[in-house]
Amino acid sequence: MKTLYVSDLDGTLLRTDESVSGYTCDVINRLMDEGMCFSFATARSVVTAKKATKGLNVVTPLVLHNGVFVTDAASGKRVIENIFDNSIDELLDDLFASNITPIVYSFINDEERFSLIPGKMSEGANTFLETRRGDKRWREARSNDELTAGKIFYITCIDEKEKLEPLYEKYKDTFHAVYGKDFYTGNRWLEFMSKKATKANAILQLKDYLGCDKIISFGDAHNDIDMFEISDEAYAVANAIDELKAIATGVIGSNDDDGVAKWLKAHYC
Repeated sequence: MKTLYVSDLDGTLLRTDESVSGYTCDVINRLMDEGMCFSFATARSVVTAKKATKGLNVVTPLVLHNGVFVTDAASGKRVIENIFDNSIDELLDDLFASNITPIVYSFINDEERFSLIPGKMSEGANTFLETRRGDKRWREARSNDELTAGKIFYITCIDEKEKLEPLYEKYKDTFHAVYGKDFYTGNRWLEFMSKKATKANAILQLKDYLGCDKIISFGDAHNDIDMFEISDEAYAVANAIDELKAIATGVIGSNDDDGVAKWLKAHYC
């Protein structure tokens, strides 16, 4: 039986300082050399995911942008895409009418970009964007029309609870909407993607692509719930939210205590 092991990154495999420990790298790299089929599923892009997991030599395709893409780890080529298949004009109009300027991820001339309007972003969005300075995908727009150019596949809103919650309630059944607090800053985030773009769906697609028979997953937050629901076994790190622990197969060590790596070392065979 071939098992696919999948871990969330932030708050799970990554420590609070957004890095992977040397211990975790050593353990997982060794197990992958022995044949373990290991990947990660994250809201991050291929650029920021690979930067955060420096030292991990993952060769299995990666689940990125919360399931929008399954991407080849070596080449960065998109193996599977789950992008918007219906109009998002109404959603964008509602965001602008609510005085929310989102960060818009899109393909422009077949290049992945994220667009922003300087001077119109929220304090929380600016805090996040400061961590992305120098990213080659950075694109500044001067108007809402410029902001929403290209083939949009992901929308991130970082703003006040009072602005975001009504939009989450309105659109949660139309799109895959992820609403919650950022693990590092505590800022409120609302993200939109295609209804097909979930960690669960992308992991099932990856399972079929690789010919695996079983899924074992690891996570900590709300956007890991659907992943847990389709896994044969699912383990919540000690710092995970209570809702995830309630549906987990078990609770393991925290993200700052190499919980995932220690479980894999003890149980992989």
